[in-house]
Amino acid sequence: MNLPELGAFLRTRRDRIRPAEVGLPHGPRRRVPGLRREEVAQLAGLSVDYYTELERGGAKNGVQPSAQTVAALARALRLNGDERDHLFHLAERPVPPSAHGPSAHVQPALLGLLDRLSNTPARVITDLHETLVENDLARTLLGRSPAHRGPAASFVYRWFTDPQAREIYPPEDHPRHSRVFVADLRAAAGRRGGRDTEVTKMVAALRRRSPEFAALWDTHDVAVRRTDHKRIVHPMLGVIELDCYNLLSEDGRQRLLWFTAPPGSPGAEQLELLSVVGTQELGVAEPATR
Repeated sequence: MNLPELGAFLRTRRDRIRPAEVGLPHGPRRRVPGLRREEVAQLAGLSVDYYTELERGGAKNGVQPSAQTVAALARALRLNGDERDHLFHLAERPVPPSAHGPSAHVQPALLGLLDRLSNTPARVITDLHETLVENDLARTLLGRSPAHRGPAASFVYRWFTDPQAREIYPPEDHPRHSRVFVADLRAAAGRRGGRDTEVTKMVAALRRRSPEFAALWDTHDVAVRRTDHKRIVHPMLGVIELDCYNLLSEDGRQRLLWFTAPPGSPGAEQLELLSVVGTQELGVAEPATR
């Protein structure tokens, strides 16, 4: 691992980012045009000391960045595809697929929009419903996404294989959500094509494990989910009725989704309360929805 080169690359990328580009105030006492180290650390979910060591090319005690850390840094620094791959090469980590998986590179346009949705729950997911990045309000509303790998990284997979995943919705809403998830997954499978091993393996596994999924899959219903009305069970605020909107990337492999409610509605009032409900107070962190 070329730590000095890695540190130099991080430093130059940090210097070129303007605070406003990532939703941060410029501030009257800023001595440099780019981001501060502590700001990059915050955006990437790292400690300031750890990021500082990476940028200095030292990495105390032999600590080296994982693939997830490299992906988080690429997002925080708004790297394009070539820059992101270069960062993975410098860290000597396998370059993951660009559109899916836990280390996927979030498309900059979607990430830029997510930065501007600071007052509404929002996240970016893949077409297989794997969470790539989310804001604090999304974690407060939905719970922190579990750090699963493989098929279990997909909320659709967990929906049909883990009963706990369904606790986020009232039981009477489960059949409708099942139909929506399967129809959306079939659209993703068709878009990816029959040679995509990730989606074909997931479908095969779900057919084996879930009779409900197998029956719905055999209907061949297909529909890309773009809007939806949801009732979300929150551990502190009760059932929250919200509208969910989806903005798909050009290739359909990623989507930005966000939650809102009509002004003056009970859902809007509950969304206001989310800003004062800390994620540490939730008590339930595992369930997460899409």
